[in-house]
Amino acid sequence: MIENVLIGQFIDASSIFHRLDPRSKLISLVCIIIAFLLIDNISGYVLASFLVVGCITLSQIPLRFFLKGLKPILIILAFTVFYHILFTKGENLLFQYGILSIYKESIIDGFSIVLRIFLLVLITSLLTLTTKPLDLAHGFEILCKPLKRLRFPVEQFSLMLAITLRFIPTIVMELDKIIEAQKARGVNFEDKSFVKKVFSYIPIIVPLLFTSIQRAENLANAIDARAYGDGSGRTRYKVLHFENRDYLVIFASLLFVGIFFMLRMVGG
Repeated sequence: MIENVLIGQFIDASSIFHRLDPRSKLISLVCIIIAFLLIDNISGYVLASFLVVGCITLSQIPLRFFLKGLKPILIILAFTVFYHILFTKGENLLFQYGILSIYKESIIDGFSIVLRIFLLVLITSLLTLTTKPLDLAHGFEILCKPLKRLRFPVEQFSLMLAITLRFIPTIVMELDKIIEAQKARGVNFEDKSFVKKVFSYIPIIVPLLFTSIQRAENLANAIDARAYGDGSGRTRYKVLHFENRDYLVIFASLLFVGIFFMLRMVGG
């Protein structure tokens, strides 16, 4: 199951994305997300697909790893398609039976939104796969420093972000161990009855909650033992600094925003 979780995992490699400053990756990700949200025609989707495939290729992370990580959201994607097909109206009617009406526009809208979600998940996962959680939290903290004037707890929030990203794979690994242990005890998770299947997961939820709370308590004790306060005034062993490639990536991301905006205007 751990291979199906993209969030929180870091894969060490020597690609250009691994060498980028986490701040430049965060800024670029925001720009790319904005660019993808501007897509409303086939040209935009084709360009976005090439962009995502190109980024994955440059990251030196196998594409099959990304595809495995998409399994948890397949149900959401399928629900999105069926929702738009059944409830979105259009002008070109393709099929009608009673109150059920399916339009050409509803099918196009459904698959367009699914493709957009698909691309957004891939490009977002690329950030966590190529950035260590602590570096990501550090970059986020630096970018959000202006919010401290509004009394926003930047240091605490960045620590929470780092802990969350770090413990998602840990909890999933713990879940795998519990499932295997329960299978060894004869628990059947393949029962076709919905009620029995729900009750069969109770022996998993209880120990998972127990171990998660125990880990959280141990982490809290460790933080207290190290006299960690609000994080203000702390020094760091690794100091982040921009290089030419970081400026180039940010410029390229802004350029893509402009390109997708132009495609939207032309398509509109």
